[in-house]
Amino acid sequence: MNPAAAQTDHTTIELSSIGQIAITISDLDLAIAFYRDTLGLKLLFEVKGLAFFDCAGIRLMLSVEETRGDRFSSVLYFTVPDILAATKALEGRGVAFDRLPHLAARMPDHDLWMAFFRDPDGNLLALMSEVRRSRE
Repeated sequence: MNPAAAQTDHTTIELSSIGQIAITISDLDLAIAFYRDTLGLKLLFEVKGLAFFDCAGIRLMLSVEETRGDRFSSVLYFTVPDILAATKALEGRGVAFDRLPHLAARMPDHDLWMAFFRDPDGNLLALMSEVRRSRE
């Protein structure tokens, strides 16, 4: 079946999951070393000017900028069970945090904690942890 030729009811289309996130970088080798070696993400494959990593089933694509200074980024929030331990581990690998772990929001049944840091190109990344509160 040719997807372009398929008849689709456009009113029933729902976007529900993310398959890939792209970040523009300036130096592919430096970015691969950071995301693979410093953050510990699994490198799936590399092709000319691109590297792909697995983030628990969501693919992260690093793409070398086509025009100098032509960068686009989203903030990536990595979920961790213990934000203090994760921060300490990343600091041990040389990551400098813009903002150390802090309470971002109190939810009805948990607290949302976040910490922010950057990759070698200055792209903003974050750790997030949802900490359940004990019932008192």
